[in-house]
Amino acid sequence: MPKTMDDLFHAQASLERIPLQDAEVYYLRELPLAQSAEAVMKQLIDEVLWRAENIVVWEKTYPQPRLTAWYGDDGASYTYSGIHLDPLPWTDTLIDIKNRVEEIAGTKFNSVLLNYYRDHRDSMGLHSDDEPELGRHPIIASVSLGEERTFALKHKTKRGLQSVRLKLASGSLLLMKDDTQHFWKHGIEKEKRPCGPRVNLTFRRICR
Repeated sequence: MPKTMDDLFHAQASLERIPLQDAEVYYLRELPLAQSAEAVMKQLIDEVLWRAENIVVWEKTYPQPRLTAWYGDDGASYTYSGIHLDPLPWTDTLIDIKNRVEEIAGTKFNSVLLNYYRDHRDSMGLHSDDEPELGRHPIIASVSLGEERTFALKHKTKRGLQSVRLKLASGSLLLMKDDTQHFWKHGIEKEKRPCGPRVNLTFRRICR
C-alpha cells in the first residue's frame, strides 16, 4: 500500500547524519515507497530506457560498466565525463519516487540520473558531482534499490583521513549536501562475489 505523509514525516525525522569532515551526509535506511523496494526496482528495469554509454577519462574513451538513463524537466540537460544528456520525460513511477524524496530532503529536484548495476562486475569509479550546472553546493539525493552494494567516499585533499565505506540497503536514501561534492569523491566498488542487480537513482537540480 502507498505510504502516507505521516510515514514520510517520520522518515524525515529518522535521518542519520554520517560523521564526515568537510561534508554534510545523511542516511535513511528505509524510504517510504508505494511498493516494496524490489517491486519498484523491477518496474524501473522494465520501463526505463537504459543506455550503454562510453565515458572519456584523461582523454581516453572507456565503456561505462553499467547502464544509465537521464530523466527530468524540459531543459534540464546535463554533461559529465564527455557525455551530454538531454532529459527524457518523467514517468509516473519516477514522479512518485521524486515526490517522496523531496519530502524527506526538503528541496525540489528537476532531474534524475539512473544507474543500473546488472551484477557484481558493474561499478562506478570515484568522482564528484561538481559539474557547473549543479551549482556550488548541490544537494544530491541517492535512492538504492536491489542488491546491497558498497558506497565508498574518499577526501580529495586530506590523505590522512580514512576512506569511508557504507553499505547501502535496498530502499535506502543517502543525502549529500553543502560542501560534500567540493571535498569528497564517491563511487560504487566492484564486488568479488556474484550478486544480484541494483538500480540507483540520484536526484539533482540543474541550475539554468
